[in-house]
Amino acid sequence: MPRTGERDWKLTVVRQSGDPPVEPSMAELGDAELVSACLDGRSAAFDQIVERHRRTVYQLCYRFVGNHEDASDLSQEVFLRAYRGLPKFRGQSTLGTWLHRISVNVCLNRMSAKTPPSEPIEEHRHVDLKTESPAERLLRSERAVRVRKAVARLPRKQRAALILRVYHDLSHQEIADIVGTSVGAVKANVFHALQNLRKLIGDDAV
Repeated sequence: MPRTGERDWKLTVVRQSGDPPVEPSMAELGDAELVSACLDGRSAAFDQIVERHRRTVYQLCYRFVGNHEDASDLSQEVFLRAYRGLPKFRGQSTLGTWLHRISVNVCLNRMSAKTPPSEPIEEHRHVDLKTESPAERLLRSERAVRVRKAVARLPRKQRAALILRVYHDLSHQEIADIVGTSVGAVKANVFHALQNLRKLIGDDAV
């Protein structure tokens, strides 16, 4: 997927001027240890959490909104919410699953069926641009536009399940943990999402 703009994004967290810089040893800690260190007031621990998970969070946000600027803004909002919500994190799921859940909620709250992504979700993915003709590029671009507009029209739960399953290749159980529902409900949402996409854009584009 496109990465333009990903490296430019950086979380801004307000800190006291006397806080120490990022400690190299933080990279050796597990997620649970980083959470504990952060709750103990060691701000460098949260820097490491961001560094470890920012790419995944950014990619997920990008799948929902389809452009780098909004994905970067949403990524920052996700980590700000995570920073504020860490005292309530009980470790009943992995930190990654918890961040996925926050990301999905933030993205769904931001998105509207009236404002589909402005860039192709599948731009240049698995495409050999050297052998692709101008006509093929045009057809692919037109299909990408149809797909992203159709995805934006899906019901919220179907949209989230489809993005997590198809674009992030998560298991039904992982998705169920993220969105807080059953495996059966996730399977149903993915199934209905694909059915609805076929109705909206035709079998050839799904």
